[in-house]
Amino acid sequence: MFIHKLEGPWLKHPFWKSRFVIDDPDTLSDLRDAEIDAVVIDIAKGRDINTLPPAPAAMAPAPQPPRRRFAPSAAPAPFDPRSTAPQSTAREFGQATKIAERARKVVSKVFLEARLGKSIKAETVEPVIEDIFASIQRNPHAFNGLMRCKQETEYLYRHALACSALMISLARQLKLSPSEIRDAGLAGLLFDVGVNHLPVNLAEYGNDFRRITPDVLQLHADLGYNFLIASGLPEPIALVARHHHERNDGSGYPAGLIGGDIPLLSRMAAVCDAYDELASGSGDSQPVDPGAVVQQMAQTPGKFDPVVFAAFVQCIGTFPIGTFVELRSGRLAMVIDQSATDYAKPTVRTFYSIEVNERVRQEVIDLANCYGADAIVGLADLSRFEPEDVLELRQRMLATLGRVR
Repeated sequence: MFIHKLEGPWLKHPFWKSRFVIDDPDTLSDLRDAEIDAVVIDIAKGRDINTLPPAPAAMAPAPQPPRRRFAPSAAPAPFDPRSTAPQSTAREFGQATKIAERARKVVSKVFLEARLGKSIKAETVEPVIEDIFASIQRNPHAFNGLMRCKQETEYLYRHALACSALMISLARQLKLSPSEIRDAGLAGLLFDVGVNHLPVNLAEYGNDFRRITPDVLQLHADLGYNFLIASGLPEPIALVARHHHERNDGSGYPAGLIGGDIPLLSRMAAVCDAYDELASGSGDSQPVDPGAVVQQMAQTPGKFDPVVFAAFVQCIGTFPIGTFVELRSGRLAMVIDQSATDYAKPTVRTFYSIEVNERVRQEVIDLANCYGADAIVGLADLSRFEPEDVLELRQRMLATLGRVR
């Protein structure tokens, strides 16, 4: 009999191999005496259990013979949130939603404790980074796309999660080492922690720190650095809190650093922070279309490291998930996925005809593989819609991804 697998702790049986042939009574006796749950055999490589010789008469009554297990009848294994097996954007979107909700609870608790002066322990937030990193490894676009429809979440916490995911994606694109990718994700999660120590009542601003006057808000850079150092976080991570508002041309704060004098992680954070802030809008303005944000940032070449920004665009695409575009066919559509081969040709879902000026039946088009049947001609002009309707449409269309299987 060929043993394919022994199910149970390996300390509970005497066999040092996981796959082997039983061809003598003594080994069979050892197997029967072992404290294991079940045995999986391969009858293509050995005899079936019905062909085994009976146990010797001198032996004590043996337990029931090992049962065969067949994969088709086994219950499906629960999803492993740390799995890195590739997933489609639609399938990963559902998992990303669960991860974001768990992470939000951790981040909100950590930031609340920071307001009370309690230090941040790395081990508290590291599981958040590991979950986000695993999600991005399974699919590089789902988690970041999810953040575009999480506008109802308090900005401070949603911004932290979004920037952490963007930093991880960017670090992977720049081919940084695993430890540097981890640091990038942790830095993205914590670089705005100094906001919790500003001399204001943050609750009065609805946890949207962008409403705070600039002269006061700028204090968060040094406050964040000092707090992270006092918490025992590595200095490279703390430096991101201090320098994520520096700009390539020296126009940033607090030190007015220029170009290569700005640490790499801080140059990355400057891009991720600016992108998410613009794409999220504020309590006093509507979010800017993600594709328009990319164009806007590209038109300020002196502000961001050109190599870092180019890598960032490759991460999220020229037209990021959630972008509304106009197609050559005269329809409006929203980007719902990115192409693995051409980030300027994403997958879109149509919803409106410009010619007849009304909504049409939705159609999913993979522009990278539609053989020229349609193409993006530019960003959509959404002036015909109310801003609130646009936001609701984006959230509804993105939310459907989590239900696609």
